[in-house]
Amino acid sequence: MAATNIVILGAGYAGVHAAKKLAKKYKKNNDVTITLIDKNPYHTLMTELHEVAGGRVPEASVKVDLNKIFHRTKVNVVVDYIENVDLEKQVVKTTHGSYDYSYLMVGLGSEPAYFGVPGVKEHGFSLWSLDDALTIREHIEYQFRKASIERDEKVRREMLTFIVAGAGFTGIEMAGELLEWKDTLAAKYHVDVEEVQVYVVEAAGTILNMLDQKQAAKAEKYMVKHKIEVLKNAPITEVKEDSITLKDGRSIATRTLIWTCGIQCATSASDVAVEKTRANRLKANDYMQAEGHENVYVIGDCAYNEADGNCTNPQIVEAAEQTATTAAKNIIASIENKEKVAFKGNYHGFMVSIGGRYGVANLSGVKLSGFFAMVMKHIVNLIYLFGVLNVNSVYHYLQHEFFDMKQNRNIMRGHISSVGNRLWTVPLRLYIGTLWLIEGLKKLMGEGTWDSMWETLKNTGDLAVQIGSDSWIKAGNVKMPFDWLYDAVSSASQTGDAASTFAEPILDKMPGFYEAIMKIMIPTPEMAVFFQTIVVITEICIGLALIAGLFTWLASAASAFMTINFVLSAMAGWEILWFFFGAIALMNGCGRAFGLDHYVLPWINKIAGNWWLGENKHIYK
Repeated sequence: MAATNIVILGAGYAGVHAAKKLAKKYKKNNDVTITLIDKNPYHTLMTELHEVAGGRVPEASVKVDLNKIFHRTKVNVVVDYIENVDLEKQVVKTTHGSYDYSYLMVGLGSEPAYFGVPGVKEHGFSLWSLDDALTIREHIEYQFRKASIERDEKVRREMLTFIVAGAGFTGIEMAGELLEWKDTLAAKYHVDVEEVQVYVVEAAGTILNMLDQKQAAKAEKYMVKHKIEVLKNAPITEVKEDSITLKDGRSIATRTLIWTCGIQCATSASDVAVEKTRANRLKANDYMQAEGHENVYVIGDCAYNEADGNCTNPQIVEAAEQTATTAAKNIIASIENKEKVAFKGNYHGFMVSIGGRYGVANLSGVKLSGFFAMVMKHIVNLIYLFGVLNVNSVYHYLQHEFFDMKQNRNIMRGHISSVGNRLWTVPLRLYIGTLWLIEGLKKLMGEGTWDSMWETLKNTGDLAVQIGSDSWIKAGNVKMPFDWLYDAVSSASQTGDAASTFAEPILDKMPGFYEAIMKIMIPTPEMAVFFQTIVVITEICIGLALIAGLFTWLASAASAFMTINFVLSAMAGWEILWFFFGAIALMNGCGRAFGLDHYVLPWINKIAGNWWLGENKHIYK
């Protein structure tokens, strides 16, 4: 059987989604190869670029390494520039190689459209790549730095006027970032924040046209309240180095214009010799095939599928993924000689953030604003990232968006962001560790034997370490005050003896649900001794781990769990609760300060990361 070569152009939302689906389907089929080609070695989270441009998160937060995404899969990632697609010979030519294909997916995305406005490309900034975002971020900070030493007020205000052209999602989100960042930059460079002006300039009479007007009005009200000037019905007719001109003749002096007014099919995609339609997008039939080419599929922003005179796939992430799914299913159908499926868009709503603290959303008819809209935005991002790179990408997202967030620029207002020194909890770690170790040794030796040992040491100077007859691990020594573990004759006395070893418990008796669990897990005295042995080993291990600072988070979590277990078993008094709260405090990573975690965890992360996600590779290998 001849090999089937699937080549995917572009590692955007559509390309990555299609590659993952095909790789999963043909994981064990050596007759199918999958090659993904992109000019970058990473997948860019395009919907979050405004956060990088606005100085809220580092660039790493929007980059997901392609080799990590496709490590342990059969997808061959190629980092190269696409020079030519020969549809007749079925070959993709790149700068450094060529790739034959049986099936081709074109998912090369889109690029900014300038609509012939003079000066935009020369003097404006686009926001459609990570490089764009980094350029904008550097430029904005540079303007504040220059303004801080500029004595001419007119020139200074020109430097501190920032204009976002376009009131779609990208424009509004970029303006929201400027709104929050300007206060920080003004303080950093000793600039009067009242001289900073942010404009949103829109050619249409409304903003956020993909949202319903009530939600759009809420967004506008929030921006106006926070002194963003929103100009509607104000097309830009010319852009100069130090000003823009509107259609009505007004001129606004500025050194910064961020252009987000529209997009068109990427040039690299429009160079593919298939039928084009609006904004140079590649025309796709119902199966997401390029018109006239059954083995060429177009997906994502560059694809245009039309029904009843309307585009069925808007240039949004959800549409990109759905076109990719349809194309992947139909390639599979072709390979397996099955019936193809038609594309059917099903979009669940839209969300837009205005900075890190406020947003509006319309999700399947449910309209949200403020805190809850932002919560949903984060949840959607987490779900997407989990699908791309599971726990690893989710962890890094939480770090960038919450735990490492500066200037309180998120919905938690910085309450869960911290750069506190772990050093101050080291004494608590050592103290709680010592207490757990002592508790474990007491149970191992037997409390009576433990007390006798120390009495003998005090009186004679001899230390006699032994496991006594009252040890928790000795056969027949049932220390748990559970009625069903004792026979009917001696239940009262033995239960009383067991209960007397504990302080007066917080709970008079176990909750019903917990008693039911205990009866299943510990039905007999023999099983009770087995679990008592586990308790002894666990307490000693928790103590040693905390003292050594090794796996401190896990040891602290185990400490909290043991505390809850003792309380629910009606075996512990109020004094044990501080173990629980102390354990919570120790989950701050204090093992990295004068503990083995400082050395062990980075080593484990490196070993596990290389195994699960793959080692860092040079892009030319």
